[in-house]
Amino acid sequence: MTDRWVLVAVAGLLSFVAMLDMNIVNVALADIAEGLHVSAATAQWAALGYQLPVVALLLPVGRWLDGTGTRPALLAATAGFALCGALAALSPWAAWLIAARVGQGACAAVLFVLMPVLAIDAVRPAARGRAMSVPATLGPLGAVAGPAVGGLLLDQLGWRWVFLVKLPFCLLALAVACKAMPRDGAVRAPTRRSWADALAVAGGLAVLLPALTLGSGEPAWFLLAVAAVPPLWWWLRGPGGRPVTVVLRAAGLFRAHGAVLALAAGFAAMHYVVALHLQQDEGVSATTTGLTVLAFPLGMALAGPLGGRLADRYGFRPAAVTGAALTAAGLVLLIPLGDGWSPPDVAWRLALAGIGMGLNGGPTQALLMGAAPPGRTATVGSTVQVARSLGFTLGPALATAVWALAGPGDSARAGLALAAASACLAVPLLALPGRRSAALPERTTDTVST
Repeated sequence: MTDRWVLVAVAGLLSFVAMLDMNIVNVALADIAEGLHVSAATAQWAALGYQLPVVALLLPVGRWLDGTGTRPALLAATAGFALCGALAALSPWAAWLIAARVGQGACAAVLFVLMPVLAIDAVRPAARGRAMSVPATLGPLGAVAGPAVGGLLLDQLGWRWVFLVKLPFCLLALAVACKAMPRDGAVRAPTRRSWADALAVAGGLAVLLPALTLGSGEPAWFLLAVAAVPPLWWWLRGPGGRPVTVVLRAAGLFRAHGAVLALAAGFAAMHYVVALHLQQDEGVSATTTGLTVLAFPLGMALAGPLGGRLADRYGFRPAAVTGAALTAAGLVLLIPLGDGWSPPDVAWRLALAGIGMGLNGGPTQALLMGAAPPGRTATVGSTVQVARSLGFTLGPALATAVWALAGPGDSARAGLALAAASACLAVPLLALPGRRSAALPERTTDTVST
């Protein structure tokens, strides 16, 4: 097999673009509200309309993609993503914009699941660590770059360009994918069973994630999470959810998924606490705070390629554990954060944690995707994305709760201790291999069409 690194580059580019859209619109909400003559609450759906479908559709999309050709699914999702972005930029009123963003979020859910599949299928097993490090590094960097890119476009060109900036990248990805990807089947239309599963998961997660987010400010919102239990339980116990749990059990991936969630929660909690502490407690300017926090993604960007090389040479698990341990060490060193610490003191600790995340991202993704049973890589890719999304949501929510419960002088330390504990938990979860079941039941190897 010849390594097709151009397809790995496409996976990285689309991961960056899809994650860029998670945050780039946030800085333009006030201008959108003014331009379309709507309230701030209505304009907020320009962001939520994208984010909710992304998370809610990941699991159903993963099951669907296991029976669909990668090439046609990628081309359709990328074209749909670009088209919805153009429609959003042309929005004459809010309903149009929200509908376009919902459609773009649905296409992004397909891209999020497909990118690791595309990267791992494009290279030989000996190069999977390096290949997986590309989307695993560029994706988070897209999320970090979103506010900065959005602010620049907003100041220079106006809010509509926030939606148009991704179009050239999508067109480039389409051109390369059309030429370099082999034909591998057709897009399979979802069945009625698939639509029912999608509605159940989407309904449950669409309730759960806002409840966790809003509950960080007002604990009563946590009660809303109870409403997410029935649809998710119905899906989990039904023909849509059972094969997913069987696949994870057969591959021994539950612990590794727990590590992904724990690291994401630790990172998100740390980011929230450090930014709040520097501005609220230390009186540091927003610009200096932004530059300080930038140390984390810079460390991650520098270490990402190295993590892939280490994984290919020494194994996925050792490289992933080493990265998680460095991230945990960086967050532990932040716990004594207090008066007198300068932004450089914070920055080098964040850089250490970022280096750890860079070393961890690609190897962990390769470890998970490489352990997936044949024909089930998309299912595993979707469950990894869900675990990461839940971690990003849980981290700030728990940090806010701890911040409120701790005393005035200990609030930042308590939040950072939570972040460090979460990252530390990921180390043994990755170090200890999960228990594989004896065999994958026959019914999970059939084409998913029910």
